[in-house]
Amino acid sequence: MDCYRRRHVAVLVTAIQLERLRRRRDSRRRFWVHPVIAQRQERGQFWALYQNLRAHEDQFFGYMRMSIPSFDELLGLLESCLLHQDTFMRDSIPPVERLVITLRYLGTGQSLASLHYAFMVGKSTASMIIRETCVAIWDALHAAVMAQPHKEQWKEIADIFQKTCQFPNCAGAIDGKHIRIKKPVRSGSQYYNYKKYFSFVLFAVCDANYSFRYIDVGSYGSRSDSAVFAHSEFGKMLLDKALDLPDHTTLPGTTSPAMPFVFVADEAFVLGENLMRPYSSRGLSIARRVFNYRLTRARRVVECAFGILANKWRFLHTPIHLKLETAISAVKAACVLHNFVRARDGYNFEDFLSHSLKSHLPSVARGHRQGAAVREQFTAYFMSPHGALPWQLEAI
Repeated sequence: MDCYRRRHVAVLVTAIQLERLRRRRDSRRRFWVHPVIAQRQERGQFWALYQNLRAHEDQFFGYMRMSIPSFDELLGLLESCLLHQDTFMRDSIPPVERLVITLRYLGTGQSLASLHYAFMVGKSTASMIIRETCVAIWDALHAAVMAQPHKEQWKEIADIFQKTCQFPNCAGAIDGKHIRIKKPVRSGSQYYNYKKYFSFVLFAVCDANYSFRYIDVGSYGSRSDSAVFAHSEFGKMLLDKALDLPDHTTLPGTTSPAMPFVFVADEAFVLGENLMRPYSSRGLSIARRVFNYRLTRARRVVECAFGILANKWRFLHTPIHLKLETAISAVKAACVLHNFVRARDGYNFEDFLSHSLKSHLPSVARGHRQGAAVREQFTAYFMSPHGALPWQLEAI
């Protein structure tokens, strides 16, 4: 019996080894360059369209999601990073084509298979190009378009908030956005959020011009916005008073008290001296309802910024089917491109379309007394002759 078992095991092992050899032979590359993509430089989308697009600026903008001067400036910043050496076997893909492939992915959310057939590059090559180019975009732009503001710049941001949103001493609006992804390998439920899909969080601080001043990308989708904020570099700097915010100053039309500069957020965040959130919605007085309305006018700026971002770079409209690290790099690249393009090309009205405000899970944490006192002072100011808006009572 033992001899029979040993013989049976030997036969099974041999069969497994033969099957592995067969699969290995079948998986060998049959072509160095597949015939379908062999004529990339004659029939690929880049080679067929690029020069024609440059002759028509409106069409170029629709395809690349930026103007020709902005594209050329961006290419000049990235060219040395994206330049690969030619070999005896094949010519490398030039930096301009790499940038076009990446912008086309970010602007449309096409699958790797679609890019494979459109640009006549391998699927793995397209994935590598997107990963390398997004990292290069972030490295080249973030220090210039998303530098931490200094004291005078915080004042300028607050002045614009006062003019456009009528919320004084406001240095920015903060919020988090869930970026839908496919389930990362061996991640368990860490990226499974309360909306019942897999995601990571884009946490952002936005100014009144809908530009991002700070982002934190990649936190688990299962975390709340307040937890992401608390663990972010920005949250730690705000709590440690290391953001170089301006000194306390009185609100317009008043002589006292001196008020701190604050950031506005929704109910998912914790109240603090420099962080304002709305009052709980139960049993509110008219004054507190007015405060909630005035805060919402300022806070909606960051949600509109998310809407502009997603409608400009439409890969955010669908689940991202890239490796987690590449997906995070793509979102970071889209955020700095958002600032880069807005500073040079402005914006189109269509970028605001299809934006819906999202709801949050309420936070159970309570703000400390100093934050509550600051909120009460803002509440009183918004009901005073100097701070009231003519239409605010009708709006609530």
